[in-house]
Amino acid sequence: MNGPARRPSRGINRPEPGPEDEGVHMPDSTKTAKLTIDGESHDLPMFSPTAGPDVVDIRKLYQQAGVFTYDPGYTSTASCDSTITFIDGDKGELLHRGYPIGQLAEKSHFLEVCYLLLYGNLPSASQLEDFESRVTMHTMLHEQMQNFFRGFRRDAHPMAIMVGVVGAMSAFYHDSTDISDPWQREVASIRLIAKMPTIAAWAYKYSVGQPFVYPRNDLDYASNFLRMCFAVPAEEYSVNPILSRAMDRIFTLHADHEQNASTSTVRLASSSGANPFACIAAGIACLWGPAHGGANQACLEMLKEIGSPERIPEYLERAKDKDDPFRLMGFGHRVYKNFDPRATVMKQSADEVLELLGVENNKTLQVAKELEKIALEDPYFREKKLFPNVDFYSGIILEAMGFPMSMFTPIFAVSRTVGWISQWKEMIADPQMKIGRPRQLYLGETKRDYVDIENR
Repeated sequence: MNGPARRPSRGINRPEPGPEDEGVHMPDSTKTAKLTIDGESHDLPMFSPTAGPDVVDIRKLYQQAGVFTYDPGYTSTASCDSTITFIDGDKGELLHRGYPIGQLAEKSHFLEVCYLLLYGNLPSASQLEDFESRVTMHTMLHEQMQNFFRGFRRDAHPMAIMVGVVGAMSAFYHDSTDISDPWQREVASIRLIAKMPTIAAWAYKYSVGQPFVYPRNDLDYASNFLRMCFAVPAEEYSVNPILSRAMDRIFTLHADHEQNASTSTVRLASSSGANPFACIAAGIACLWGPAHGGANQACLEMLKEIGSPERIPEYLERAKDKDDPFRLMGFGHRVYKNFDPRATVMKQSADEVLELLGVENNKTLQVAKELEKIALEDPYFREKKLFPNVDFYSGIILEAMGFPMSMFTPIFAVSRTVGWISQWKEMIADPQMKIGRPRQLYLGETKRDYVDIENR
């Protein structure tokens, strides 16, 4: 929405109100947990989710008992309630609004999944058509934003550009920054989903010194992105449907992943009342970290280090040696203790892309295929359930398509934008929302008096 935002007419196919429109309501507490401190007992309410473990409510613990809980990384703490995404790491299950990711990746497509995440239900045919039209018609950036891109050094990392440009959208789209207005929240949501591929593609074009390619309204979301990345004015560019499908799957499989680091960052930023563009820019900045969004890049770097299929046995033995710093990247997952449900679908796309493009003359891809085969047959990795994860296959696909590793994380950001926005909208509508304020276990000096410098 490049011009002033227009309120919907009566004829527009507005989405049906989803859970995020009214906020999430906590279930009634029927169970309690007893906590005993210094002989004094405290009853803490417990909530039962629709799926997953029960949750102990500690919101009034400090008030009642004068103590904090200690949970670095929040690995055992629910920071919010949500209706969007559910993960069961032991079962290898990922559900978006209750739908398994495998079904969505196989039968749906990215924009339909965007609608599902945003509004809570799968769209009707007319709703989907309206949603796709709204996204497609608002992929262009404000023309003055070109000047913003050109303010960066020519060798700037695409993620650095994306953090700056997305944050600066609040300076170009003033009419969608009022978070108290549901319609402005809707406008901001559509704008971010529509314009993020353009921003990422232009960041790439700028980094390689090629002219910007404008989006086309006659192309689907994934095809448009590929064209904006790889087309040049000197010749016609045609998007291969296999590559477009693979790109759409990558977007779909990375759309949301519950309360991960970047999503939690978006929620924490939004809890202060910050505008949506600032919140999403914060999420992009967090995603940039190698422990989060850089996993597929780390995997590809490992494949390049191995160098040739003949060296795979050597590196597998190193991976088994606890005293060796080498780690097998792209296998296993910190959440999924069994298999990554996204990897099965991604492997299918990887096979299709590699068959199309060929691996005969690409050592990295040869190593990837052989490593996958050997690791899946190795008893050590099978027993420890170290299966190839989504990052293993996505890096291979993106490399084969011609993307440099510097673009892997920006593509992840394009995919995850809808997840961040869905979580942001849900939080804003939640009547329980408070500004985030974690506590600490203080281990520093206690109160002491200042000493004049001449006496130190």
